[in-house]
Amino acid sequence: MDYIIHNGTIINEGTLRVGDLFIHNGRLAENESQLHNPQHFDASGCYVMPGVIDTHVHFRDPGLTAKADFDTESRAALAGGVTSVIDMPNTLPQTTTLETLEEKEAIAAAKSRVNYGFMLGATNDNLDALLALPPTRYAAIKLFLGSSTGNMLVNDPKTLDRLFAESRKLIVAHCEDEGIIAANLRNYRLEYAGKEGETAALHPKIRNTEACFVSTYKAIERARRHGTRLHIAHLSTATELSLLSNQDLSQKLITAEVTPNHLWFDDRDYAALGNLIKCNPAIKSDDDRLALWAALQDGLIDTIATDHAPHTLEEKQRRYFDAPGGIPSIQHSLQMMLESLFSPAAKNQDGYDDYLREWFPLIVEKMCHNPAVIFGIKERGFLRPGYHADVVVVEPAETTVTPESLLYKCGWSPLTGSTFHTRIRKVFLNGMPAEQSTPEPLVFTK
Repeated sequence: MDYIIHNGTIINEGTLRVGDLFIHNGRLAENESQLHNPQHFDASGCYVMPGVIDTHVHFRDPGLTAKADFDTESRAALAGGVTSVIDMPNTLPQTTTLETLEEKEAIAAAKSRVNYGFMLGATNDNLDALLALPPTRYAAIKLFLGSSTGNMLVNDPKTLDRLFAESRKLIVAHCEDEGIIAANLRNYRLEYAGKEGETAALHPKIRNTEACFVSTYKAIERARRHGTRLHIAHLSTATELSLLSNQDLSQKLITAEVTPNHLWFDDRDYAALGNLIKCNPAIKSDDDRLALWAALQDGLIDTIATDHAPHTLEEKQRRYFDAPGGIPSIQHSLQMMLESLFSPAAKNQDGYDDYLREWFPLIVEKMCHNPAVIFGIKERGFLRPGYHADVVVVEPAETTVTPESLLYKCGWSPLTGSTFHTRIRKVFLNGMPAEQSTPEPLVFTK
């Protein structure tokens, strides 16, 4: 079925323009002459952009499906304007072999409502098998340089040097220094031994700036020494930014990601939200948050991805030391980013039109274009003729997050009660309205 999306403000490759978008046989078309009996969708007053590609999600399938699964979380993703995801390997079993990768692909084929791909996890002993696989078989190698959910820490120096020297695939690194974290945690556990009262406000003191900087420095030094493509996941501190460059993306070997959570919350929010915003790496100060925003504009940070990581509310309500780290956020990630453009405070500022023209394309670049480029995702992430028609229509309209509106299996969000000034009005996936669409596996070119 063919479609014309009429009269929307199209945001694509650095520009905003009012116009029409044409869809033919699941792909974007050059003009209306290629279409046959198209159906029409009026996007007047709305913004039309590529579907968001979230390259960092934990859908918990298989083995951890009490928290989430591919059906529930992909439905939440679609409701938030996310049309493609790359899922992480710390499931049960861990995705560290071709066999476990194929198992996950079968699960996604049966359950997913969005396009999907997977990372393979590095361990201290799976390097031979990992390096033998064709690079285009999977999205990237996930490397945990600090332990988190799933206990996939890689800490053998010889293994790390060989991985960085021989990998033909992008390495995505979770960078926190395990020794620093362990020492901090031991000290605080001793302080609170035999008593309660510790809170999540300890989290950025345990998983602190030093732990992030030291680990990120070591990872980048290895990558530069070996000429390895490296992507730093979920940056959380201002100090790490000094390790990055803002050269053109086509020239970069080392790129970086930030999450909407680290741009939205800061350490003052622990008082009200506690363990609900406990995540690894920790949400830190307002100064860090503002520096991360500036780094998006400066080109030091290349992508925005959620690190969507659900846990049950029961797990989150444990005492701080025992509660897991992770936040469900994919249903509202695009709205979180667009709130800085459509809030009343933003719209009332002088020079708003110029501000919108600068920042809306920048957000699309970080959430759609750059993920496709860095991960080598074929024919997605841009509104180009011949590309898959993954399209999101955003309407300026007030919406409030309620418990009833949440599609996550875990059933909670730290954003409950928040009001946004946009809503996701329509999503097209592979050229069809999302509710009628068929998701596809992502194809990787490098």
